[in-house]
Amino acid sequence: MPKLKNKSGAKKRFRLTATGKVRMNQAGKRHGMRKRSQKMIRNARGSALLCDADAKVVRRNFLPYAK
Repeated sequence: MPKLKNKSGAKKRFRLTATGKVRMNQAGKRHGMRKRSQKMIRNARGSALLCDADAKVVRRNFLPYAK
């Protein structure tokens, strides 16, 4: 059976923590900051963890060889 490929878009967007959870960057901070509330801008700082259902999909389909 041939090797599976990682999705190159997923490699750029997600990375795994040491315990195997999937970390992502917060969305919605590329442009259009004037129309967003300060609370939204503050809360979208840094990174967050994907919920378990989405993390399962990312690990299985997009990053099959991620440890």
